[in-house]
Amino acid sequence: MRAVEPTFERTADPENLQHIASAVRQKIVRTIALAGLGHVGGDLSVTDILTALYFDVLDIDPANPLKPDRDRFILSKGHCAAAFYSVLSLRGFFDPAAVDTFMKPLSPLNGHPNRRKIPGVEANTGPLGHGLPIGLGAAIGAKVTGQSWRTFVVVGDGELQEGSNWEAAMAAGHRGLDTLTVIVDRNRFQQGAGTEATNRLEPLADKFRAFGWDVIDVDGHDVGALRDVLATRGSGKPRAIIAKTNKGRGVSFMEDLVDWHHKVPNAEQVELALKELAR
Repeated sequence: MRAVEPTFERTADPENLQHIASAVRQKIVRTIALAGLGHVGGDLSVTDILTALYFDVLDIDPANPLKPDRDRFILSKGHCAAAFYSVLSLRGFFDPAAVDTFMKPLSPLNGHPNRRKIPGVEANTGPLGHGLPIGLGAAIGAKVTGQSWRTFVVVGDGELQEGSNWEAAMAAGHRGLDTLTVIVDRNRFQQGAGTEATNRLEPLADKFRAFGWDVIDVDGHDVGALRDVLATRGSGKPRAIIAKTNKGRGVSFMEDLVDWHHKVPNAEQVELALKELAR
């Protein structure tokens, strides 16, 4: 897969970022409907986070996706690949038309990102709880080699029930890895139920602070606020950004309903969703 001209250029303007996020969401709905598979609820909740990162904050080059001094990004909630592929393609890493092959036989666009197949993917993710430990290793690598690039990891709130995250959080706080930022897509749902009904996470911010992290709460759908907190890093500490989001954001009949964790919209629902997302 080769780089192409980006559909949207990098921008710091919140209104432009919001316009891009709307386009990403429409692409997600079309992609999942075409594939007949996917995780539309989580894809729509993480969209604004990915948009702020890829269209403003990250130091990356789609034409040279492995440039040594690039920022590293890891989507730990790898089941939300439709959102990730949509953002990468619209940023110019590969042809947006390729996203139409999502989860089709022989397509490189698998249900979970594969770094050997997709330019711009730093790590294979799918099993939950692996992304933050990988990001920890990347951040340690930057520190011991004296590099200034940053590492960003997006985790789902449900996957914070995996103990591997807290082992990584403890080590990152101990080492004062201020180039490491984790963004929690706090949509409050996981497969089958709410996070607090399954295995309570709160007080989540206090848990990160206890491990030596700088913690910021933010509206995860305010792209301007997201870009502001993502653009800076903690002082002598890793940073945790708890982004409060809605599962199924932007589509009235999907928002905050656990059914849409991986339910696929029918043709009538796709038409309605696209109308709402285009407003």
